[in-house]
Amino acid sequence: MAPRLQLEKAAWRWTETVPPEEVTQEHIEAAYRIGLEPCQRGVCRRNCRGNPNCLVGIGEHVWLGEIDENSFHNIDDPNSERRKKNAFVGLTNLGATCYVNTFLQMWFLNLELRQALYLCPSTCSEYVTGQGIPKDRDYEPQTICEHLQYLFALLQNSNRRYIDPSGFVKALGLDTGQQQDAQEFSKLFMSLLEDTLSKQKNPDVRNIVQKQFCGEYAYVTVCNQCGRESKLISKFYELELNIQGHKQLTDCITEFLKEEKLEGDNRYFCETCQSKQNATRKIRLLSLPCTLNLQLMRFVFDRQTGHKKKLNTYIGFSELLDMEPFMEQKDGVYIYELSAVLIHRGVSAYSGHYIAHVKDPQTGEWYKFNDEDIEKMEGKKLQLGIEEDLEPSKSQTRKPKCGKGTHCSRNAYMLVYRLQTREKSLTAEIPSKYATDYLFSLFLFTFFPGCPYEFVSLEWLQKWLDESAPPKPIDNTGCLCSHGKLHPDKISIMKRISEYVADYFYRRYGGGPRLNVKALCKDCVVERCRILRLKNQLNEDYKTVTNLLKITVKGNDGFWVGKSSLRSWRQLALEQLNEQDDDADQNNGKMNGDAQNKDESNEEKREEEEELNFNEDLVCPHGDLCISENERRVVSKEAWKKLKQYFPKAPEFPNSKECCSQCKILEREGEENEALHKMMASEQKTALQNLFQDKCRPCLGSWPQETDELYIVSQFFVEEWRKFVRRPTRCSPVSSVGNSALLCPHGGLMFTFASMTKEDSKLNICESNNSIALIWPSEWEAIQKLFVVDHVIKIIRMQTAETSPESTLFDSEPKLCPECREGLLCQQQRDLREYTQATIYVHKVVDNKKVMKEAAPELNVSSSEAEEEREEAKPEGEQDPDFNQTNGGAKRQKISHQNYIVYQKQGIRRSTRHRKVRGEKALLVSANQTLKELKIQIMHAFSVAPFDQNLSIDGKILNDDTATLGALGVIPESVILLKADEPIADYAAMDDVMQGREHFIITL
Repeated sequence: MAPRLQLEKAAWRWTETVPPEEVTQEHIEAAYRIGLEPCQRGVCRRNCRGNPNCLVGIGEHVWLGEIDENSFHNIDDPNSERRKKNAFVGLTNLGATCYVNTFLQMWFLNLELRQALYLCPSTCSEYVTGQGIPKDRDYEPQTICEHLQYLFALLQNSNRRYIDPSGFVKALGLDTGQQQDAQEFSKLFMSLLEDTLSKQKNPDVRNIVQKQFCGEYAYVTVCNQCGRESKLISKFYELELNIQGHKQLTDCITEFLKEEKLEGDNRYFCETCQSKQNATRKIRLLSLPCTLNLQLMRFVFDRQTGHKKKLNTYIGFSELLDMEPFMEQKDGVYIYELSAVLIHRGVSAYSGHYIAHVKDPQTGEWYKFNDEDIEKMEGKKLQLGIEEDLEPSKSQTRKPKCGKGTHCSRNAYMLVYRLQTREKSLTAEIPSKYATDYLFSLFLFTFFPGCPYEFVSLEWLQKWLDESAPPKPIDNTGCLCSHGKLHPDKISIMKRISEYVADYFYRRYGGGPRLNVKALCKDCVVERCRILRLKNQLNEDYKTVTNLLKITVKGNDGFWVGKSSLRSWRQLALEQLNEQDDDADQNNGKMNGDAQNKDESNEEKREEEEELNFNEDLVCPHGDLCISENERRVVSKEAWKKLKQYFPKAPEFPNSKECCSQCKILEREGEENEALHKMMASEQKTALQNLFQDKCRPCLGSWPQETDELYIVSQFFVEEWRKFVRRPTRCSPVSSVGNSALLCPHGGLMFTFASMTKEDSKLNICESNNSIALIWPSEWEAIQKLFVVDHVIKIIRMQTAETSPESTLFDSEPKLCPECREGLLCQQQRDLREYTQATIYVHKVVDNKKVMKEAAPELNVSSSEAEEEREEAKPEGEQDPDFNQTNGGAKRQKISHQNYIVYQKQGIRRSTRHRKVRGEKALLVSANQTLKELKIQIMHAFSVAPFDQNLSIDGKILNDDTATLGALGVIPESVILLKADEPIADYAAMDDVMQGREHFIITL
């Protein structure tokens, strides 16, 4: 089928030869494209938006059993290897992605996770109805959830022995040629999946990661001196167990929970004792998830070789694991069954091969997943013996004997246990279609030419074919024209179906209005024909009008036309002719009420921004002819007749038309007012020459000796008065001083004495954005004569025994109101906590900095840390980073709150701009944003999972994920400290940092 624009032109090609008054039913059907041939399934690969008869590629392939796996996966010969009956489907190894395949198979056999992903709505319908399906490619999953949905559906229903996960791997941004840390991949992907699903409305989908994998433990520290217990609760998605020196899994868990003594330099600061004390620290398990992931730390750093090495220690584990002895609360059921064992083949930590042994939760049988190859274990038993003998080991340790129900492995790096339950195993199935709708779909896609038809929106048909949500009643109101019929420009988002199918739809789902052959709008087609013909002859008419304008009009035979309209009439005509096409393009999206509201708002915005229509530039506010002859000219009748063809609603003014009488009266009054304003401005400027020019202004820091008092007015009053003096004909005169804005309801001052100095007098320090200006007594006398003064505000110099300028004292009338001033400051603080899109800074810090500097000086710790240490040694009051940049030794001003007398000294100007340091990143946040959402932002910025983040601000720990940033005291320009749960105090982790730990980032 031809592209959409070609179909659009072909539908209206007849307008070149047919005038509007000769439009027939044949032309109307051509405009609505009734005669286009329906597309054939198999020939047309995707839906044709320009053809209402094309019913291919709108979602029917799922109903008709036409799923083509080859459209997304690059498999050369799909018939070469077929899936055996009751067998699982394998995954292709793309080079070094075997670790990804093991996790995918393990997650696929978690039926609760699979079912939740199936319930996650797809963006397929939005993808199709938004911009249409691109011509050169088929639909592909857009999000991580859709990629998992697609993979899980193929793993469940594919007829092939294995499938290709390249789309999923590419969406994560993984390097297929480099093997990554499998344990770190599991952590980061679970954080990403949790973040993606957190936006879902269905709670079963939104909370599936927390329900399945999330548990809680507490770091408990007890002071040996007073017995105070400090507890920090943290979430975990897996337990990382040290296996070095252990033989049994239970021993590893016991060591993980063992008590640690904090003594010597590692003593604990007790809040009760207010000093460092000896203490003990341990981990207490508070709750366990349904799926318990146990990471066996086989890869450690070897300080002798400078590389990671693999520990080939045999670890014994049982098929049943009782976690009750390790729990803080003993009243629950904590019996777990082994459900998966992830194996790493190879003696090196940097190479090898990953496989997975996973138990089928429905049959209880064990399977070995090795990329494309899948092997079923005999007798429903886990068999690991053959895996332990594939690679030779340098260790001479023999494999210990294992009793019934227990296993030993030197290659297992992750054990997965499922909570034992008596409930029947869940069955995760792809949602099925309604049986009646499935059978009826055969009638929808079998269209008989010549039979009665109706139009239904493409969006509704796609939603009907997609069972992610129940179909709503048909709503065709969004595609109606002003005559209540089908708009010709909406045909690209409509589909033509048989009347029989339409009867079924309306009988079952309701809605309307129904659009049959009588809904084809002849008025719209005739109007469009007129517009298209005018667009074709516009250039010719422009030349004709240009020649007619050269003819001099004699007598009163012409018409008035605005000069501005005459200069741009061709552009205005073209924009007016294209207006309907532009509106149609904006409305070709949604067909519901939301789209109508959007269209209305767009049209209101367009009406506000668009310029005047043709010839409206000579219309006065009273709707009559304007009085300015410089803005209009006379054109002949012939020229006006041509212009009226394009602007039939333009205002018409014959040459004999008189100007607006009201405008003439207003013009005379305006001239008189302008003369009066000029006289007022000249008089006020003469009386207040220095105030107008901002010269010789008084300042409290250099008080003149000839006077003991100064007056205060609003800076807003001064600025408005200066505007009037500069432009008396354009600005209104100022009549009142308006000092009430500077006073509180009690009649007291609302600003401090520091704001009265010359350099600070223009700061906005009042709620009404008014600041102050100091006035000489002689100027004040003139102001009292020229303006209405509501309140008198003045500053009085007090005489003292000392004669030095530093000892000068001042008082004010009226006095400073401390209560209202405090309320103003509180209001400003509240405003700081009601911000949107403000910048804060997150600084990642590392514990035990001194240990790191001494043990690893080559790490080159950021210079910002040295600056922080120098700041700690500064005396109190000098913590400002710009403190030393002020003029040498300038003292700060002191205020006496008893009598509001100020000891005046020049203020210190400081920089308030935040200086960014190394290890720090800026984030945009809002006050109503939760701490959990901030942690997700930090995860993307620093690659630290939310459950590994310890945040603090000004010494206060931020741990309430549901609290908003405003409630937690986070204001713009704040600096939040980030500490990751990485134990760098011990040598192993410190050496890991020295080596340069490799991270990889999962990106959407």
